[in-house]
Amino acid sequence: MTAPRNAASPPPYSTSRDVIEAQVVIDTFRASGPGGQHVNKTNSAIRLTHAPSGVVVIAQDSPSQFRNKEIAFTRLIEKLKRLNHVPKKRLATKPTRASKERRIGEKKTRAVVKTTRSKKVSADE
Repeated sequence: MTAPRNAASPPPYSTSRDVIEAQVVIDTFRASGPGGQHVNKTNSAIRLTHAPSGVVVIAQDSPSQFRNKEIAFTRLIEKLKRLNHVPKKRLATKPTRASKERRIGEKKTRAVVKTTRSKKVSADE
């Protein structure tokens, strides 16, 4: 019984080519697209499945299987680097006392303006 495809161990994953080659399952298949009879007869496309992460990469850019393998490995290394990236933890910033006082002062002046705007004018004037 095989493990499900989406079962993956957490990062960090090694981005060393030698280590990755040992962890990868390489499949060859017929490429699709333009190229005529040659493309239809040769298994030049490469699919790399990285078992620890579950990442799958396909390369069918070139008619050469060797070149496609190189392209696939570079794509896989780029994907693993992106998976390994851990963003820095964001720190909550505290507003300064002066900025709080400014904000409250502005709110008070705005409130005064609004209250004076709504006062009714007396009939004697």
